[in-house]
Amino acid sequence: MLILLPPSETKHPGGSGAPWDAASLAFPQLAPERAAVVDALVALSAAPDDAVRRLKLGARQHGEIAVNAALRTAPTMPAVDRYTGVLYDALDAASLDARARRWLGAHVLIHSAPFGPVSALDAIPAYRLGATASLPGLPALRRVWSSAVSTALADAAPAFVLDLRSEAYVGLGPVPASVPSAYVRVVSPGPDGAVRALNHFNKHAKGALIRRLATERPRIGSESGFVRWAEQSSLQVRRGDAGELQLFA
Repeated sequence: MLILLPPSETKHPGGSGAPWDAASLAFPQLAPERAAVVDALVALSAAPDDAVRRLKLGARQHGEIAVNAALRTAPTMPAVDRYTGVLYDALDAASLDARARRWLGAHVLIHSAPFGPVSALDAIPAYRLGATASLPGLPALRRVWSSAVSTALADAAPAFVLDLRSEAYVGLGPVPASVPSAYVRVVSPGPDGAVRALNHFNKHAKGALIRRLATERPRIGSESGFVRWAEQSSLQVRRGDAGELQLFA
């Protein structure tokens, strides 16, 4: 099983790893797209006013321009440790033991805007770029990434993909029809019994789910296998619309 996670807008700064190396990341066939996006992002940093507009930076976020300018030389850390925010705080990868972290590295991909999907343990620098941002000299990021990422996933041919990305990042690389997959929506029943999607608790539930998986390390190779494991682990999961699973928080 492969699990696809979204990134987070907030990130830990710094790192102790060597500068980013495209050849060391998962899916090395995405190197041309990675180079194009990183080059455009670094170049944008030379035009601060344009960077503020394109990256939608607030008054206290202008320092992110310098972060992007240093992308190719900045220190790195594992992707799962780079990101902060509700999902990654719930996952709390830094507190996991070595076996659990190895499981994350083998089974979890984090889909970033500048690097595409990377392994949870791939070393990446800090950056500022969202899925819907536009970069000078490039088409929309959806056009840069979508086909290339879908092809890379098809070539990897995992037995099953559990897709926990936000819809914006799904657009940067849909799981191809040839790969068995399920898209996870975090929901809660309302007072009237109707099921409603969640926002904040959506992220927390996804992080807690991945932590549970990394701790238990079950062997899952299908949607049915995931549902069985969830039931045995006292998680409430049910099938929703075609291709979707509902995780109750």
